[in-house]
Amino acid sequence: MDQRIAFVTGAGSGIGREIARTLASRLMKVVVADINIENANETVSSIKEEGYEAKSVFCDVTDLESVKSAVEESLNAYKKIDVLINNAGWDKVEPFLKSEPDTWKKIVDINLLGHIHTCKKILPIMIENGYGKIVNIASDAGRVGSSGEAVYSAAKGGVIALTKTLAREMARYKLNINCVAPGPSDTPLFKEIGSYNEGLAGALEKAIPFRRLAQPKDIAGAVAYFVSDEAEYVTGQTLSVSGGLTMV
Repeated sequence: MDQRIAFVTGAGSGIGREIARTLASRLMKVVVADINIENANETVSSIKEEGYEAKSVFCDVTDLESVKSAVEESLNAYKKIDVLINNAGWDKVEPFLKSEPDTWKKIVDINLLGHIHTCKKILPIMIENGYGKIVNIASDAGRVGSSGEAVYSAAKGGVIALTKTLAREMARYKLNINCVAPGPSDTPLFKEIGSYNEGLAGALEKAIPFRRLAQPKDIAGAVAYFVSDEAEYVTGQTLSVSGGLTMV
């Protein structure tokens, strides 16, 4: 079997970086796509230090032309894309009535349109190659809601619906499309959010049955399952990785 090629968005830090490292450890060549190319290069260096192969590309998922350029650069390097991980995301926690349209647009553009843009450009490649697996990173906020994250929850709910619909449409081509919905996770973004909510992490740890926040490796493990051969007959599913905080 040819070595699989994985395209991972938002792979310059946090969960995306761990997903990229995990897939590389499973002998995939990884395209580390991020709007912060310095962070992407750091991820690539980490992967190469472990003896695996990776390439960084600039990618602004909110811009369809930027996505197109990143995909073309990846194809020039590796000739194909077998796996797409839509991980890039962003949020700002605040009461809905205090939020503003500029924030809404940024949240929707990154968290929902970003997934749509990459799927639009990469699905035809997968169809032509006769193989493909996509994992969209949503959030349990998109399943059960989250105070202070109304628009983010709406966008992530859209990701879940997008996953199910594309899974139905792409089944005729034998492409697997699934979704991972993390609960509260120990990432740079969470630390940024937590700076506005003192005591948030402690309160969540008390509420989570496993009594800890998710680590990036917890999310990466779920992603690795969905792109593995063991998940060949699994499509259109959403898997919560939340330590039991949500059970749906």
